[in-house]
Amino acid sequence: MPYMYETHLHTCEASACGIAHGRDYIPVYRDRGYQGMFVTDHFFGGNTAVDRAMPWRDQVDAFCEGYEQAKAEGDRRSFQVLFGWEQGYDGDEYLVYGLDRAWLYEHPEVKSWTRAQQYAEVHRYGGCVVQAHPFRDRSYIRRIFLNTACVDGVEVYNVANSAEENVLAYRYAKNLGLTMLAGSDVHSLAWREYSGVTLPTPLINEQDFAVRVRGRRPIAPIAPMDKLANAPVTAVSLPVTVLGEDARPVSVPLARLLR
Repeated sequence: MPYMYETHLHTCEASACGIAHGRDYIPVYRDRGYQGMFVTDHFFGGNTAVDRAMPWRDQVDAFCEGYEQAKAEGDRRSFQVLFGWEQGYDGDEYLVYGLDRAWLYEHPEVKSWTRAQQYAEVHRYGGCVVQAHPFRDRSYIRRIFLNTACVDGVEVYNVANSAEENVLAYRYAKNLGLTMLAGSDVHSLAWREYSGVTLPTPLINEQDFAVRVRGRRPIAPIAPMDKLANAPVTAVSLPVTVLGEDARPVSVPLARLLR
């Protein structure tokens, strides 16, 4: 029996773009046969709803509110709710799994980490880093940054992305040999489609998921994988910077990453 998990979800409590309350997602996912979901609200480098002027512990408490509400409802309904976040840089965003609220209390420096520091420190504490929707083309994104070294996986299917953007992400992850994930990137209860991953066994906790991603254990994206594999690659309209070791720019032709 496969176990289904949402990996990319936003609440109105902590994401400025979120519309639904964390607790209201539980019956939606239970009715669709999911065993659990990650709440991954926008962190302090992204579109957070949290007042950054508050003391650090208050910021953490506010950031965790959507997750806490969802977890309380999930516990009541025997539905697993897990914690993560989505950190943003220059339009490129990363899903971080495996750390928790107590850890955030002790690490206010997380807000100012570079991409390389994020990768090293998240690994140091047993977590993992996944690049979200790497080929997304939006008005707020001026350049695509492809982080080839300071990530453990790639979100190859994102419901909020176009089919063409997802095909590019799939081809990119396949050529790099990185773990492939999928997610709904859900912001409201009126989402057009739901995605995520299936696992052969249920998750114990957030670090269990991080171990599986980092170790390239069996993870199946809930996505039209045949279409992603066989669709033609389209041109990328935005300028692209490829990041290598320590997330430093490197000269690698984009075509080489999309073969």
